[in-house]
Amino acid sequence: MIELDKVSKWYGSFQVLSDCSTRVQRGDVVVVCGPSGSGKSTLIKTVNGLEPFQQGSIHVDGTAVGDPSTRLPALRAKIGMVFQNFELFPHLSVRDNLNLAQMKVLKRSREEATANGLKYLERVGLLAHQDKFPSQLSGGQQQRVAIARALAMDPIAMLFDEPTSALDPEMVGEVLDVMTGLAQDGMTMMVVTHEMGFARRVADRILFMDHGRIVEESAKDDFFTAPKSERAREFLARIIH
Repeated sequence: MIELDKVSKWYGSFQVLSDCSTRVQRGDVVVVCGPSGSGKSTLIKTVNGLEPFQQGSIHVDGTAVGDPSTRLPALRAKIGMVFQNFELFPHLSVRDNLNLAQMKVLKRSREEATANGLKYLERVGLLAHQDKFPSQLSGGQQQRVAIARALAMDPIAMLFDEPTSALDPEMVGEVLDVMTGLAQDGMTMMVVTHEMGFARRVADRILFMDHGRIVEESAKDDFFTAPKSERAREFLARIIH
């Protein structure tokens, strides 16, 4: 479903990604973890072209992300993206936040978009809040709306960029529960997160990054019980402690 081959990226003279390669099969849940500044968010944003890259290749469902002829808006419509700061339109109701991209990008009628959007609002437990504005919701509720909005586009895969980092601790669980349900339903997912409990419960594989490189890629159980690299062992010792 997603294939990265020796992807490298620079910001000026600073190399933020270095020869990153991995494959995500259909239905896989891959958690990307590592210290701050290791390139995790940049890596996940290259998958749908939000961040350009200078070397290597990325294919999503057979489409070359870096090919100049690829229509990135059409590609992004197929890949749900959930950011750490929700990115909801503050002047639109919850229902209209879900409708907008469906109507503009997928050319659905308002009635079709609403019916589809409300289905996913119900899935994330927020159907009763469809007429509210984002400012009237808690952080956890806003993030669940953002997930419903992504799902309403009928994505083939979902990308999550630290979806709980901006939430109060009490709200983290409600977002992770929704993500766990998606994983159990077979959604292909790449998740940048420090929530190691979620990773242990849901992930198929762990990518551990440091200084722009994928230092280690392991099955979940192998990573948590016997990480191969000294850097991963240090990271786990700190974050689990």
